[in-house]
Amino acid sequence: MTTRVRYFAAAAEAAGTDAEDRGEHSLEQLRAAVVVDHPALANILPRCAVMVDGVRSDDDRPLDDAQLIDVLPPFAGG
Repeated sequence: MTTRVRYFAAAAEAAGTDAEDRGEHSLEQLRAAVVVDHPALANILPRCAVMVDGVRSDDDRPLDDAQLIDVLPPFAGG
């Protein structure tokens, strides 16, 4: 099982990529793993909205059936 993770704006800059494929089984595991792989995300990720298949999700969300995860930092403006 792999899930496509897309990073936007400051999250993409911190991760050094716009997207990657991941294999974690919960959102909590994913958050921990991406910070290990991309340490610069540690300061940004807690402020990001995380969408799993288009739905904002909490850390206890299982990812076994997830297709797409978007990591969205706060955006300025309207």
